[in-house]
Amino acid sequence: MWWRVFSLLAWFHLQEASLTNHTETITVEEGQTLTLKCVTSLKKTSSLQWLTPRGFTIFLNEHPAFKNSKYQLLNYSANQLSISVPNVTLQDEGVYKCLHYSDSVSTKEVRVIVLATPFKPILEVSVIRKENGEEYAVLMCSALRSKPPPQITWLLGNGMEVSSGTHHEFETDGKKCNSTSTLIVHTYGKNSTVDCIIRHRGLQGGKLAAPFRFEDLVTDEETASDALERSSLSSQDPQQPTSTVSGMEDSSTSETDKEDKEQTARDPDSATEANPQYLGLARKKSGILLLTLVSFLIFILFIVVQLFIMKLRKAHVIWKKENEVSEHTLESYRSRSNNEETSSQEKNGQPSHPMHCMNYITKLYSEAKTKRKENVQHSKLKEKLTQIPESIV
Repeated sequence: MWWRVFSLLAWFHLQEASLTNHTETITVEEGQTLTLKCVTSLKKTSSLQWLTPRGFTIFLNEHPAFKNSKYQLLNYSANQLSISVPNVTLQDEGVYKCLHYSDSVSTKEVRVIVLATPFKPILEVSVIRKENGEEYAVLMCSALRSKPPPQITWLLGNGMEVSSGTHHEFETDGKKCNSTSTLIVHTYGKNSTVDCIIRHRGLQGGKLAAPFRFEDLVTDEETASDALERSSLSSQDPQQPTSTVSGMEDSSTSETDKEDKEQTARDPDSATEANPQYLGLARKKSGILLLTLVSFLIFILFIVVQLFIMKLRKAHVIWKKENEVSEHTLESYRSRSNNEETSSQEKNGQPSHPMHCMNYITKLYSEAKTKRKENVQHSKLKEKLTQIPESIV
């Protein structure tokens, strides 16, 4: 707290005492280390103090004002106070003040400017074709996150350097910006070249370049035109007079070439309208779309199968419960009928027992009676047999 009181006293001294102002400007790139030196020629006992651009105390003599601060003390003596700020950012930009307290108060101001140097430029090329057949190349060169805005020019193949319209778009903090320059080329050849040149204060007189050779663009256009010519030739009448040698050569061609020619002859319009690069991209997109559709159908089928299995399990559980209930009712019915039979037998037990006895007695009597009849008949037969010989005599 004492350094804050000291800052207030210093502010009052500044209002009353005569000031010897000294201003200095330091330019540093983002990410480098900033060094601030405050030196006085007086040999009397005095105090030195560094202030931030917001007015907060950094060091009062050798005493730091902030704990765990990125500000570091380099050197302190009776007439010198040096500090450093490592890894400078755009937030460290501003006016730093060094106060020298003696019989009077003198001030030294240091204006710090932080530069954000752009990286290697990005170059994009596209070909525009109009309905009337006119075509031209559009080159777009971009430099991202730089401060201050860079200068973008175009170096042509003949050594001429020109500038085109440059558009600067600042970010939300208003410090860094993204710059874009566009160059339109109507006529070019196979040996034509152009370079995008970036100049910036952070490069210290140097420059960044992004070269482009129109040879690649012309080669792509020639391949596209060859494809168009082949498609137009294949769309014509194939029945033309040929010699025997050409007939032999045609018979020796592979079947794959014939199929390719037939395919281009069937669809000449698509071949004339599309570039081979765009055709390859369209095939990739169609393949990805087909794979996505198949995966989606498989997922739906899996869900349907799971629902069907759940329904089967539910029906099985219901059937099992019904079967258990029916078996339970049947067992209860059987036990109930058995109980009723036993109770009826207990109630009718006395009259039924004599009836069984009577039936048993009558059965024994009938068997004894039949035995007697058989014995009587047998004895009569014996008597007849014994009487027959006596009559014969």
